[in-house]
Amino acid sequence: MARNLSASVRSARTKPGGSNAGKYPSVKSFAGPSGSAPKGSYPINTRARAKSALQLAHNAPDPAGIRRAVVAKYPGLKKKS
Repeated sequence: MARNLSASVRSARTKPGGSNAGKYPSVKSFAGPSGSAPKGSYPINTRARAKSALQLAHNAPDPAGIRRAVVAKYPGLKKKS
């Protein structure tokens, strides 16, 4: 089933790290913009999604930005040295 997507969402999905842009309409917390990825990508509204964002950060233009946003919201996910 095809969904009608706005032109801005279609454009965002073609950018690096933006393949899931627009798929989370009820989520308010995203790390995507911190990692130079499109708005609406890398949701971090739950701890599980934050962990997923960390695992997928390598797809973003600035993976360190995604990690900073996740650790700012969930300090317990900071990598131990």
